[in-house]
Amino acid sequence: MSDLLELSSTERLVASRSTPLSGDIDVPGDKSMSHRALILGALASGETRIAGLLESADVLHTAEALRAFGADVERREPGLWRVRGARWQSPDRPIYCGNSGTGARLMMGAAAAFPIAVTFTGDASLSSRPMERVAAPLRAMGARTEGDRLPVTIRGGNLRGMRFVNDKASAQVKSAILLAGLGADGPVEVVEPMPSRDHSENMLRAFGCDVESNGGVIRLGARRELRGTTVLIPGDPSSAAFAVVAALIVPGSRVTVRNVMVNPLRSGLIRTLREMGADIVTSNRRLEGGEEVADLTVSASRLHAVEVAPKRAPSMIDEYVILAVAAAFAEGRTVMRGLAELRVKESDRLAAIVAGLGACGVEAREEDDSLVVEGDGRPPPGGADVQASGDHRVAMSFLVMGLGATRPVAVDSAGMIATSFPGFVPLMRSLGASIA
Repeated sequence: MSDLLELSSTERLVASRSTPLSGDIDVPGDKSMSHRALILGALASGETRIAGLLESADVLHTAEALRAFGADVERREPGLWRVRGARWQSPDRPIYCGNSGTGARLMMGAAAAFPIAVTFTGDASLSSRPMERVAAPLRAMGARTEGDRLPVTIRGGNLRGMRFVNDKASAQVKSAILLAGLGADGPVEVVEPMPSRDHSENMLRAFGCDVESNGGVIRLGARRELRGTTVLIPGDPSSAAFAVVAALIVPGSRVTVRNVMVNPLRSGLIRTLREMGADIVTSNRRLEGGEEVADLTVSASRLHAVEVAPKRAPSMIDEYVILAVAAAFAEGRTVMRGLAELRVKESDRLAAIVAGLGACGVEAREEDDSLVVEGDGRPPPGGADVQASGDHRVAMSFLVMGLGATRPVAVDSAGMIATSFPGFVPLMRSLGASIA
């Protein structure tokens, strides 16, 4: 497994103005679902088979961690995995989560349900991200915690139910509480003023757990034992976003991205791009593994500015960097509101977006928790070396920008792309993208 986890954090890549992009592609499996499928499989009785698992560094760190808790996790072939669950035991070493906030926060919740002690660690980026948002509700349920940033130690067991108001619309916090609630005594409810992505609820039901969702209240029922099942992982919409925007901004392009998850709580970017005038056609819509899946055909389009309301942020929180790139090619002033969460992602993404766009000759600024991007409907100048700050989505987004900009755009730390999208560069090259 160690060979799958090797990546460079210092690689530099350059993207240049490309001829029209074309082709049909599949993007890797959804990262959020891949983490959840492994974790629930490790909690379930019997065998779980997972098809289409994303084999990125983030997900592979979760697989390694679950082995340390006592689960049997086996890779049968690329994308096809088998998991046999176990009653979790205290690991003999700290659990290293790499760059993955999803892996760390969900496993913190799952581990709290057992009478064990475990310390979670991560890389420098993950260690700077807030963990108290998960630790506080776990303490309210009866767990003991140490640390508000990684390393964090959890001592679990003997949990009680709770009612939690998810003000931040965080799917990771909600999921951690639900996973802890599997071993809690009493009612467990999460109240959501704004809906967050619902993969955990959908997948818990697939594993046989009684989960009710009604009027913004998610409630665990009496049946909380998980049974192994088969999970099909659809294509990741956050990964598809890069090919989608590339096709929109490179003149003459037409690209189809197949088998993409189109869960409404993950489709904010597609809705926003269509409001900007994007030619995106959805076809072959169907249900797979409890999630809506479709093919997206994207043609180069003339984009115009829009204002994106805060309520849309939970459905596209990982896509604002690539949306900012699309906004740089649009005509007019694009305003994106309610983006405080971007300051505590893998990097301060608001600052990284403004700095990267500015280096490429695009006027952009922060206004409180909003991002403003000024476009004139023409390709931006480009010609910059963008500091990605070890953030995979910043690196991929500015490589996409270079495909349509007047002059090439380079990014540093491009090796970190493997944390979420191994194979990004060859896949984009297969469409005709000029990335070297």
